[in-house]
Amino acid sequence: MTFETLGLSTEILRAVADQGYSEPTPIQQQAIPLILQGRDLLASAQTGTGKTASFTLPLLHRLGSNRRPQRRSSSPRALILVPTRELAAQVGESVQAYGQYLPMRSAIVYGGVKIGPQIQKLRRGVDILIATPGRLLDHLGQGTVTLEQVEMLVLDEGDRMLDMGFLPDIRKILAQLPQTRQTMLFSATFSPAVKKLAADLLTDPVQVEVAPHNTAAETVEQLIHPVDRHRKRELLSHMIGYRNWGQVLVFTRTKHGANRLAEQLAKDGLKTEAIHGNKSQAARSRALAKFKQGAVQVLVATDIAARGLDIDHLPHVVNFELPMVPEDYVHRIGRTGRAGKAGQAISLVSPEEYTLLKGIERLLKRNLPKDVVPGYEPTTPLPAGVEMCSRKRSPHPRYRGNRDQGRGVTRPTRLPEGDLMRSSRSSVPVKPAKVPTPRFSGTDAARSSDKHMHSA
Repeated sequence: MTFETLGLSTEILRAVADQGYSEPTPIQQQAIPLILQGRDLLASAQTGTGKTASFTLPLLHRLGSNRRPQRRSSSPRALILVPTRELAAQVGESVQAYGQYLPMRSAIVYGGVKIGPQIQKLRRGVDILIATPGRLLDHLGQGTVTLEQVEMLVLDEGDRMLDMGFLPDIRKILAQLPQTRQTMLFSATFSPAVKKLAADLLTDPVQVEVAPHNTAAETVEQLIHPVDRHRKRELLSHMIGYRNWGQVLVFTRTKHGANRLAEQLAKDGLKTEAIHGNKSQAARSRALAKFKQGAVQVLVATDIAARGLDIDHLPHVVNFELPMVPEDYVHRIGRTGRAGKAGQAISLVSPEEYTLLKGIERLLKRNLPKDVVPGYEPTTPLPAGVEMCSRKRSPHPRYRGNRDQGRGVTRPTRLPEGDLMRSSRSSVPVKPAKVPTPRFSGTDAARSSDKHMHSA
């Protein structure tokens, strides 16, 4: 199937071709025709499957096919609600890219930045509004926008909005929308809460689920490294330096933990930035831009801050700490292995986290492969119920960053048989590439610097 067979307008097809896409993904193949028909939709798809384009493309087509004279209006024709600033920016970029040949205006509104420029843009009139619930309510309260002419409503990552406590805000927003509209709800999971929200929102919806819920993409190779908590930072620095990783996204549980780890990795000689909810939007945007450009090697993030991050060909995700909620593990590792590209998700698991690991394995309905890195053996053995299991040979390349001369980016290459990324049974490690060696001085120094982070 090609995009031409989906019935999209010439202007949109031209914009899609400009982005380098020729074949729609499974969620796009199923969702786009239904939205073009005007149906309400309840859709579930793993992150990185092209979900954003599956609603932005038909939304743009329908608005473009029913064009209205350009006029100043306080009400958009389409409203896209998202849970985080980063996701709002990502969706806004998609709307701009795919709608570049259409005479439509769009605006993005979210908190953490000055409201004045947003007000000015809204007063000029917009066709498509991408918003987080809290900031949208601010604008509604000030009368800078109304929702009386909304024809299409999209709720993206509905499960995350519910997890973040946005349901009361969503209900206030829904009360100001026309009863007659087309509504689409996208969610990574079909939890009971999501289904209840769908029952309140949607009229005779079609349900689309392109992959089993709560599963990780097949393109992501998952691996567990058991290690003592106080040696995690040392092991992480070792992996990044020894394996010559050029780009890695690292998850921590807390904002303070993200700051502390970023400071420690910087002292180890790794170019590192942290993003979390306490950072201003400008600081988060700068850090993300530098990470995408290759100026930053390691980006340390909390779950909320990383929600909606869309980084092309991100090869590595590391769970420095396992999430408290098993479903968040799926969301985290979905930052890699996107759009059919192979990726690797590594979790550094201490004995205190074995219970969390068991919960993740129950969710995934399988035991994850576990390798002990030589020299980093945990002092506490794995408890009953947490089984050691070796990895099966994967069809996807294992990554070692290969610095692209003159461009500061990395390219994936296959690891030789002796690399430590292989099973710990490997007897002949390869000689590490010549990269800046992390500046930690032995285990004791690493333990000393780590104790502050873990006490937080």
